[in-house]
Amino acid sequence: MFKPTAGEKLVELLIEWGVDHIYGMPGDSINSIIEPLRKAKDKIKFIQVRHEEAGALAAAAYAKLTGKIGVCTAIAGPGAIHLLNGLYDAKLDRVPVLAITGQVESDLIGTDFFQEVNLERMFDDVAVYNQRIMSADQLPAVVNQAIRTAYAKKGVAVLTVPDDIPRFEVGKEARITTSFVVKQEIHPLSEDLQKAKEMIETTEKAIILAGKGLHGHRDTLLAFAEKIAAPIILTLPGKGVIPDKHPYCLGGLGLIGTKAAYEAIHEADLLIMLGTSFPFTGFLPGKIKTIQIDIDPYQIGKRYPVDIGLAGDVGISLKWLSKNLNVKTDRDFLEKSQETMKKWWDRLERQEENGSVPLKPQRVIRALQEVTKDDAILSVDVGNVTVWMARHFHMTNQKFIISSWLATLGCGLPGAIAGSIAYPEKQVIAVCGDGGFGMMMADFVTAVKYQMPMVVVVLNNHKIAMIKFEQEVMGNIEYETDLTNPNFAQYANACGGMGYRVEQPDELLPALQQAVQQNKPCIVDVVVDADEAPLPAKITFAQAAGYTKHMVKVLFEEGKLDLPPL
Repeated sequence: MFKPTAGEKLVELLIEWGVDHIYGMPGDSINSIIEPLRKAKDKIKFIQVRHEEAGALAAAAYAKLTGKIGVCTAIAGPGAIHLLNGLYDAKLDRVPVLAITGQVESDLIGTDFFQEVNLERMFDDVAVYNQRIMSADQLPAVVNQAIRTAYAKKGVAVLTVPDDIPRFEVGKEARITTSFVVKQEIHPLSEDLQKAKEMIETTEKAIILAGKGLHGHRDTLLAFAEKIAAPIILTLPGKGVIPDKHPYCLGGLGLIGTKAAYEAIHEADLLIMLGTSFPFTGFLPGKIKTIQIDIDPYQIGKRYPVDIGLAGDVGISLKWLSKNLNVKTDRDFLEKSQETMKKWWDRLERQEENGSVPLKPQRVIRALQEVTKDDAILSVDVGNVTVWMARHFHMTNQKFIISSWLATLGCGLPGAIAGSIAYPEKQVIAVCGDGGFGMMMADFVTAVKYQMPMVVVVLNNHKIAMIKFEQEVMGNIEYETDLTNPNFAQYANACGGMGYRVEQPDELLPALQQAVQQNKPCIVDVVVDADEAPLPAKITFAQAAGYTKHMVKVLFEEGKLDLPPL
């Protein structure tokens, strides 16, 4: 009677769970897993990345895009260590990821053998489930428990597999468990819903702050906002929940935000937080009545004081409120906010029309808007590029992913790789700064190898520009933020893709139009103005004072400002 090896059983279970690809690099301590993956290559594809961090970031991005578990693998020691950044991205953005790492053989553990690292200890903080496989018979139950836990707790599961275990046979005495996860509907307490209804009806200027928990609830959110005449502010992970140009949308809040959002939230008398645990509480009002709805009770009141908390599914909660609330007829607050937002859009459009050289990054985003399809996948890196995309790209029905809580540079390209796998029929665009792209640029050849049509737009200012701005706002002189970059367009060509270099305004739109028509990975390398600061919509006195202090220091160093005589 045929008995599968533990390695074969592992692959079989992944397929049962609906896993159709895995990111990683082959290596000595996982070769006993790679072989069964090779045999099952028609059902589960191995995506060979050039750096394990890219694989973990891609796995996290895949989970963000689809809700399905992302899977990555690495050898013991250095490979496993490289996974950490991507796994922390998954942890902080609360998406399911499974990491399968090799380990030295069972009888060598604890002997300080070559590449031996205490992986259970190393992964303890990042994982919601973290186990070493102890035997072939144990493996099936543990694999199922790991994946089930990752889904249920929306986090990272790590399986450490000693190199000898996958070669052993799984006996008939092995425990058989279930390879699926059960979903549930969670309703808030009826008394809490009633309290929220009463508070909403006794206030005059309600405003909504909507996060990523609202994705998939567009119509429900808009019906609720219409019922209570409340404008909507979107968190960065919530971008795309409703179209950016929708009459109820006031854009974002904070450094990436709009003047309309800032003014409205400080005029409002009721804040309704939906599906978000907004971290930047300095941009929220000092004192305001607050209702928070979140499926996780742990998140309610965690960062900002609330008066009423609804622990339950946000869609169910909003439908109940919309059904039971009276229609608000006074729309003065909403209309005032809409008028301020219209002026904000006019201001941004003037910035986007600037034809100076080097190009303004705002102009690049406007041109990108013209070539982006309505259902495109947008993977946005971290830095100034985040600000430009958050403010100037008008989402309609596109999917938008970013490293929101960890905010790790380098997430843009791996996110596009994941997007190409998740949605091979859709347009995929990565928008990166030169700093972020430089961190993961080796994996552009991964996109070439697997023939993934995508466009990588690099805003190239030879600078870690957001850090330059942060240093200046602190009153310091910019230091060690310059970057020495290759010609990224030539790099694309050398990798087997297509490259376009843009230095003049009239080159921009043609380059983007050509890139999106190619059936291969492309890089559009756009030289942009390094001195274009991502100023917040509302500049504080401390920021203005810090920047003034910085300018005085610069003038002194350049000899353009003399000390007054004694």
